[in-house]
Amino acid sequence: TSLSASQFLRRQQVLQLYRKILRAIREVPAEADRRYLQDWAREEFRRNKDATEEDAIRMMITQGNMQLQELQRTLKLAKS
Repeated sequence: TSLSASQFLRRQQVLQLYRKILRAIREVPAEADRRYLQDWAREEFRRNKDATEEDAIRMMITQGNMQLQELQRTLKLAKS
């Protein structure tokens, strides 16, 4: 099945968010925490991979971005 332009762009947004989250998690100093967060992120994205409702997908992207920002803030604080 081919994707519409908006579905393609939404998919790109999701993949970009996933990569950003995994990149941020690499900065977590404790290996156990890092592994926990990687498993959590993979599971969240896997669990929602079949979502098709546009509003729900937009909401999940927004939530994911907020969680990414929170992780980045926490890492920044831990380094200072």
